[in-house]
Amino acid sequence: MTLDALTDWTAAGEAELADVVELRRAIHADPEVGLDCRRTTAKIRAALAGLPLEWREGPSTSGAVAVLRGGASDNQRTVLLRGDMDALPMAEETGLPFASRNAGAMHACGHDAHTAMLVGAAKALCAGRDALPGTVVFMFQPGEEGHHGAKHMISDGLLAEPAPDAAFALHISPNMPAGVVVTRVGPLLASTDTVRATVRGRGGHAAMPHEALDPIPVACAIVTALQVALARQVPVSDPAVLTITQIHAGSSHNIIPGEVELMGTLRTLSPEVREQMRATFRRVAEGVAAAHGASVETLVEEGYPVTLNDPRAVALMREVATGLGGEDAYRTMPAPMMGGEDFSYVLQQTPGAMAFLGVAPEGSDAAANPPLHNTRMMIDERVMARGVAMHCAMAMRFLEGGWG
Repeated sequence: MTLDALTDWTAAGEAELADVVELRRAIHADPEVGLDCRRTTAKIRAALAGLPLEWREGPSTSGAVAVLRGGASDNQRTVLLRGDMDALPMAEETGLPFASRNAGAMHACGHDAHTAMLVGAAKALCAGRDALPGTVVFMFQPGEEGHHGAKHMISDGLLAEPAPDAAFALHISPNMPAGVVVTRVGPLLASTDTVRATVRGRGGHAAMPHEALDPIPVACAIVTALQVALARQVPVSDPAVLTITQIHAGSSHNIIPGEVELMGTLRTLSPEVREQMRATFRRVAEGVAAAHGASVETLVEEGYPVTLNDPRAVALMREVATGLGGEDAYRTMPAPMMGGEDFSYVLQQTPGAMAFLGVAPEGSDAAANPPLHNTRMMIDERVMARGVAMHCAMAMRFLEGGWG
């Protein structure tokens, strides 16, 4: 890919920016949670109306793909670009004029921007369709926030025809400098299992605990023992996080409850440690409960896999990012983040990579900005032009023969 071509994609991103901002704000004001994001899907389809795209939807979600087949079709390669579109179940406190109109829902993870940037890229690539040496699949995905939307779309067969040879995704970050692309080879994000334990004792009067079997101190002992087990059994070179986030028990100040519900999250970066910590959770909970004469029922709900970036895809991302913005426009993430992403399902079957795109508002201290999943999270919308250019240039670079 020549410098002239990268300059062209930069110009294309800037040309699309006004429409991208308008679409992002429309989606931001009308957030939808989970797998059913039909109003958002309708906005996307309206924005892409009249373009030479094959549109397909599946039976299990509101997810959709738009397929662009290039005019220079001797090269049969296919590349997938993903944008997620669901919001979070939380109130918004940004004070923006286009803030959420839907109580208890907010685009606090940037999916509104992801979707709008991907629409902008689709429009720009459609404009250059005659010179496109292959096929681009634009994946508009609901249910990323814990609902396995990508897995549903795969099961629906939406990514099967044409099957992509490479896959890329961008995720905005308000805590990274504007316009900077940040990623790494190998594990980028963790697996995301949910752990649950129901500790059962024997209820009674709070003034006479000796006549009951109080499950609350048993539950507290389990939480403490889990942290000790993790710290002493997991190597620092292959880390894990086990956090108990919810403890539910009791109905009154003078009643010892009969049971306590614990719930939390388990994050790991390798299949080996994932299985080890699942077994540790069960063993520790059962052992501590038995030591106190109580019983426990444990459950581990399988979440997203580890998000694994292919080194060839990361090299291509770096090439494109530095070509668009210079050497300072790319940074290597020093270590994985323990958050999770269901783009990992796509990367299990297709080599590719995800990267973060910094969107810290101008003049702000990126590190101190409200982070993702915060009620006051905001972005520098101008950076979305870079996101459009990145999508276009990554697709073209791969279709032209990038990474061999």
